[in-house]
Amino acid sequence: MAPRRILVTGAGGFVARHLRPLLRAAFPAAEMVEMGGAGAKVDLADGAAVARFVAGVAPDACVHLAAVTAVPAANADPEAAWRVNLMGTLSLARALQAANPASVLLFASSAEIYGRSFAAGVALDESGLPAPMNTYAATKAAADLALGAMAAQGLRVIRMRPFNHTGPGQSASFVAPAFARQVARIAAGLQAPRMQVGALDPYRDFLDVRDVCAAYVAALARADEVAPGAVFNVASGVPRRIGDILAALMAMAGVEAEVSTGAALLRRAEIPTASGNAGAARAALGWAPAIAWERTLADVLADWRGRVAADPGA
Repeated sequence: MAPRRILVTGAGGFVARHLRPLLRAAFPAAEMVEMGGAGAKVDLADGAAVARFVAGVAPDACVHLAAVTAVPAANADPEAAWRVNLMGTLSLARALQAANPASVLLFASSAEIYGRSFAAGVALDESGLPAPMNTYAATKAAADLALGAMAAQGLRVIRMRPFNHTGPGQSASFVAPAFARQVARIAAGLQAPRMQVGALDPYRDFLDVRDVCAAYVAALARADEVAPGAVFNVASGVPRRIGDILAALMAMAGVEAEVSTGAALLRRAEIPTASGNAGAARAALGWAPAIAWERTLADVLADWRGRVAADPGA
């Protein structure tokens, strides 16, 4: 049954910007209720406030995007990351069960939870063991596992584990837009031709955010067909070298620059290659990535060129 009222948390964030139009197209009769952004201002870490808000809305579907999402931010304030990413998620899940036991919770987990399991050197499917290597990954793994346990007690939850995703609108806290920002500033003459980067040799499985959002919509559309607690990787299956992303963006902009490594941009523990197997999502949801990687990078660069033109201090 198509949802009639969909709650989106983290509505002011990067992913929600791309998800909203897809939800409206897929469920034109549904009422959209937003938490965050221009929607209701509810502190996810305040369980009582979350319960009151959800009780008033009584959605029959919820896409839970709200989180402390950047690894450096979670490392800088781990208590906030645990309050929001774990306790806030559990408060939301309990509130949904109380307000409408039949509601579906789509949880945006993360492939970061696999961590050291990527050391196996193969594209991991959903049987890969959680082995987080940073605070963000640990908070997401804890929430993911807790929701799985709640599914056994009646929670209708679908856990999505997206791999690295980017696109227009993403902040420079993430690698592709961090590169694109600097390239755009150099091209505009606002920055000397020197790039500060982190590790360039790791390989990561990248997706366009719009493909990730399409997977979320497909999961909601087929929620009645999947078992409570189902887990789906959202992955391209194509590991890409971080340094090649930098080179591609520089070539697109016609920029040549000295590249230097910033110690603050390096992670203490780094996995050489991380890639995923999304066969389950293909089989159960009919989902597959559709947007060419070259288009994704071009859109990220165009976005940052526009931001820099509008605000030279961006």
